[in-house]
Amino acid sequence: MSSHAVSHNDVIHFDPYGKKLGMWLFLFTEVLLFGGLFIVYATYRFMNHEAFHEGSAELDLVIGAINTVFLLTSSLTVALSITALQKGNAKLSVNLIMITILFAGAFMMNKYYEWTLKFEHGLFPGMEHYNQLSNGEAQFFNLYFLMTGLHAIHVIVGAIILLIVAYHIKKGNVTKDRYIYLENGGLYWHLVDVIWIYLFPLFYLII
Repeated sequence: MSSHAVSHNDVIHFDPYGKKLGMWLFLFTEVLLFGGLFIVYATYRFMNHEAFHEGSAELDLVIGAINTVFLLTSSLTVALSITALQKGNAKLSVNLIMITILFAGAFMMNKYYEWTLKFEHGLFPGMEHYNQLSNGEAQFFNLYFLMTGLHAIHVIVGAIILLIVAYHIKKGNVTKDRYIYLENGGLYWHLVDVIWIYLFPLFYLII
């Protein structure tokens, strides 16, 4: 009798709409964070357009484009994983999540390689070559490392969230009847992708 009561209470207290609303509110705070940084970027770029153009020329457009493809594809695999779970195919859902995490790893490897090149060229704040840059170029690289670094942290956090959700899908805690946790993880991941869609042209496609 008591076990039945616990199960009944679990059903009563499970509120997917509240959980989704909570995630949307959290995502709104993330948008405010990056929105503020985008405003700072726009201000400095307006003041130093030519210097930002020169700084952008130091970035590898191919690496940036490949990373864009990685994240856009990962958004697709997350969406497909939600659909698979809704249809009751937990195994396929987990596999698609793992593919998403592989794309996240590939993104981070590319980003690490790109940052390493900047370190080798002395373009990191405080290095000798960086200290010889104009104020405008220095501001460009300050924002580049700050904003792409903050985005990279979000990629890592998003991958960890999806990994945890995949674990609970395998354990049977997240199912086609309770897929809100995967849906929320997918929303967070889509935000990560959207932010990069803005970062890519702002830093790599300055004309």
